[in-house]
Amino acid sequence: MKSSNEKVNDFLKDIRTTLPDSVEVVEKIREIFLEGNIEIEEDIKYGGIVFNVSSKLIGGIYLYKEHMSIEFSNGANFSDPEGFLEGKGKLRRHLKITDTSDLKNKDISNSSVFPYHSYPGTNRATRA
Repeated sequence: MKSSNEKVNDFLKDIRTTLPDSVEVVEKIREIFLEGNIEIEEDIKYGGIVFNVSSKLIGGIYLYKEHMSIEFSNGANFSDPEGFLEGKGKLRRHLKITDTSDLKNKDISNSSVFPYHSYPGTNRATRA
C-alpha cells in the first residue's frame, strides 16, 4: 500500500532492498493501523514509521536485526488479557514481532492491543 507521505514510501523502498523478509510484516502492520482509523497519518521519525492522530504520536513500527517492534504510546492503558504487550514504562508498551506467524499467533488484527478508541478524537471508520 503506497503512502501519501513520500518519506514513508522511501523508507519502505529501503526496507525492500535491505530487509526483504520484513516487508510483508511491515505492510500488514501498517494496514492494520491505517484501516483502523481514517484520521491516522504516518511519518518517519526515530528510525521507524510513526502513526499520529491530530499530530499526536500514537504508535510506530521499528525494525531491528532480529525482530521488529510495534510501539504504542498509550499501551499501558490497553487491555491485554493475553499478555502480549511488553515494557514497563509509564505509558509506552510494545509488541515484539519476529516473523509473519507472530501476526497470527498474537492475533494482531483482532487483538485488544489495537484499541483505536483509546485515543481521544479518533474515528474507527475505514478509509475509502
